[in-house]
Amino acid sequence: MKQSNLLAAAKFQSSSYRARKQFPKKLNKAFGFLLFSLLLSPITVTAADITEQLHYPQIDKKVLQQSRDEADTLLRLGERQNIEGNPNKAVDSLLQAKEIYHSIGDLNALGLTYEFLGKSYIELKQYKKASDAIRRRLAIARDTKDFQSQIFALNNIGTLLLQKGEFQTASQTFEQALTIAQNLSSSEGYGISLSNLGLSAARVGDYNKAIKLYKNALNYRRKVGNPIGEANTLNNLGEAYQIVGSYQDRIDTYGAALRLAQASRDNINQLRAIDGLVAAHSSVGRYNSAIELLEKRLAIASYLRSPREQLNSFESYAQIYEKLGKYSTARNFYERAITLAKTLEDSRKELLLRDRVTQMMKKS
Repeated sequence: MKQSNLLAAAKFQSSSYRARKQFPKKLNKAFGFLLFSLLLSPITVTAADITEQLHYPQIDKKVLQQSRDEADTLLRLGERQNIEGNPNKAVDSLLQAKEIYHSIGDLNALGLTYEFLGKSYIELKQYKKASDAIRRRLAIARDTKDFQSQIFALNNIGTLLLQKGEFQTASQTFEQALTIAQNLSSSEGYGISLSNLGLSAARVGDYNKAIKLYKNALNYRRKVGNPIGEANTLNNLGEAYQIVGSYQDRIDTYGAALRLAQASRDNINQLRAIDGLVAAHSSVGRYNSAIELLEKRLAIASYLRSPREQLNSFESYAQIYEKLGKYSTARNFYERAITLAKTLEDSRKELLLRDRVTQMMKKS
């Protein structure tokens, strides 16, 4: 089963805003694992580029507070829109918040706004804008000496580099984040940095090293009580075990990820864990167990109203029934997947599915 968005892999996180506004913790862990190919230009934005642009007009305190309240409302709205799957609307809200924070010189809130903008642009596949937002977030964190936010910004930049194929530079960036985490004794920073270093090792084929890094990362993610981060690292570990581990290693690891994701209502990691379990069970012919898991997968996809995840579910069903020699049932699921591919205007996927049906029917 194909792995869902690695963008399940390094989440955008922040601490700078917590001290001033009581944002829910899960919003500060909105997302961490960006994934898919994109171009990243060199990090040329400096703190001075941003702070020199800021101006501090003499505004009446009441007007200043009204402006800040308006920006805070827009920031919350943008993050909620991100969570609800409306990145276009989120960008509109966040850009308005950015302008207000810029005008009143609120660097901490401006940094958080850039962080959320990065997430929105990633969802929209506007990767150049996303990388610019992330770099600006890092520049502000450095200017304000917000070391915790520097850790997460560096991890996000490293993940972008990783997806671009610049493995050595990505590892160096994760190492920078890890060094800051060590200096701060930040368990949260340790967890995400070690997990991403594990991803980097896996990308160059060093799965034994990746497994050690993931296991170490899990200690810190459990220590801070970060179930989403822990589930993500467990899924990464499961993928490494898929290459070098035993069937039982995979079942235990993906099973733990699924339980955590269910408890925290983390749908993305639930889908990843189910995909891993389906692949593990299928590899040893336990197709009934795989089909039971796919029922859960399809229910989640339907709940999310995600045609893409529904398509993936139907394709998995089709592949299992094809292995079982139940070609008529398999064809039915392939056809349902093809219909969704048309809806998504994914002509490449549609062509691949049609070819799969043709090849299968030659066997029937």
